Amino acid sequence: MENANGRVVTGFSHPVVAKYDYSGSEVAYSQGMVLARGVSVKLSVNTSESNDFYADNGLAETESGEFSGGTANLVVDGMHPKAEQLVLGLPEPEQITYGESQTTKVTKYGAAAKAPYVGIGYVTEYTSGGKKIYVPTILRKGKFQQPSSNAKTREKGSEWQTQELTADVLRDDTAAADWKWIGEDQTTETAAIEVLEGIMNVTAAHAAALTREETYG
Repeated sequence: MENANGRVVTGFSHPVVAKYDYSGSEVAYSQGMVLARGVSVKLSVNTSESNDFYADNGLAETESGEFSGGTANLVVDGMHPKAEQLVLGLPEPEQITYGESQTTKVTKYGAAAKAPYVGIGYVTEYTSGGKKIYVPTILRKGKFQQPSSNAKTREKGSEWQTQELTADVLRDDTAAADWKWIGEDQTTETAAIEVLEGIMNVTAAHAAALTREETYG
């Protein structure tokens, strides 16, 4: 989309995740799903030091520092259970017995939990010249850290409490060593989501929606 104006970020939505796999020469994503409802994202990038060459008593040439890693800090309403299981590598819920032959299922956070590499995607909304632009954004390879857990009692009214997630961001394993992909500008959020889910192989978006209903009622 050609536009003579600059553009300013005005929104963030639809964070998705998918299991990362590198085989041969290409990256493949599987088990793609919606992570949660997005509130905000902050991408912090680390770069190597610039390589400067001095001549004639001054700076003559320089090579800019290159991406050497980073972190993505996402604030969401709360991970869908299936998405949390995926990004943290949690085992399947296990049935236990309590009381007098009563049973329930529990998810165990222990040595069996091994966080896998995942792709992380979301839609960035911009405004330019009064028009909205929606851009699919994909962090090619990342790994989520174990999130902290906070909750506060309800007082006179509901206090909206969010969940903060941190993921380490790396280059992918291809010869190009990409770490981020920015998709083509889209005129609608729906179109951007379609591109994002297509690349991230989000084939179970309907299942995520069902999970959302089970989670939030």
